[in-house]
Amino acid sequence: MASRARDIIDPQPGFVPADADALNARFASVDSAAMLCELLSNGALGTPLGRVAVVSSFGTESAVLLHLVAQANRNVPVVFVDTLKMFAETMAYRETLIEQLGFTDSSIVAPHAAVLQAKDGTGLRWSWDPDGCCDIRKVEPLRRAKQGLDSWVSGRKAFQSSTRQNLPRFEIEDGRLKINPLGDWTKDDLEAYFAAHDLPRHPLEAKGYLSVGCEPCTSTVAPGEDPRAGRWRGWDKTECGIHSSGDSASAPSGENGGELPPGYEPVF
Repeated sequence: MASRARDIIDPQPGFVPADADALNARFASVDSAAMLCELLSNGALGTPLGRVAVVSSFGTESAVLLHLVAQANRNVPVVFVDTLKMFAETMAYRETLIEQLGFTDSSIVAPHAAVLQAKDGTGLRWSWDPDGCCDIRKVEPLRRAKQGLDSWVSGRKAFQSSTRQNLPRFEIEDGRLKINPLGDWTKDDLEAYFAAHDLPRHPLEAKGYLSVGCEPCTSTVAPGEDPRAGRWRGWDKTECGIHSSGDSASAPSGENGGELPPGYEPVF
């Protein structure tokens, strides 16, 4: 009687830094549209990226990346994190872009109700612990959405923030390949693409919201200010945490992670 084959668990990640280095070299002189077409086109064995999705905030610049992806493959899944604090205009803009660009697989991931009840029962955590709020409402839901993915496409650009300088097109994050097709694009590049393809603008942009996130933590931007100056205004914070390795924002304040620490009052 033949012995049963031994089960072997492969602990190695799907992608390693050498893969990112090779892809950065290979596509160094290839424009973003051609690169995405090659990477996302369906073949007999699927895409070269394995199980891939594009993650979009449906913010003021999101239409450019989504249009590029749609031109390559409209069947690529599009994931949106609904923090349950989003502007109504963002939700409507999402519907507009999904329909207009013809995506066939779009999904929304949101924070678990039990987690919100335990850690943000009042819904005011944003006012005293924005890092903890982002961790609960955005980082953890996206971590769930990325389970089972080999790679994901991000809309980050180097010009958006000093924390995003020298942004490579390909990088490894927690064993997954992360693709930044617009990493080296400038604001002028984006504006030209919007005009060339007659893409719809986010409805809040005309009102002075140059970067749009959750409603409580987003404000208008004055002429001459950094486009992301309206995000978490007044806080020493520039990112929500989803682009940090380990997918973890700062630890929640307070012993139970949900109550206001002594001496803290909501800021309105």
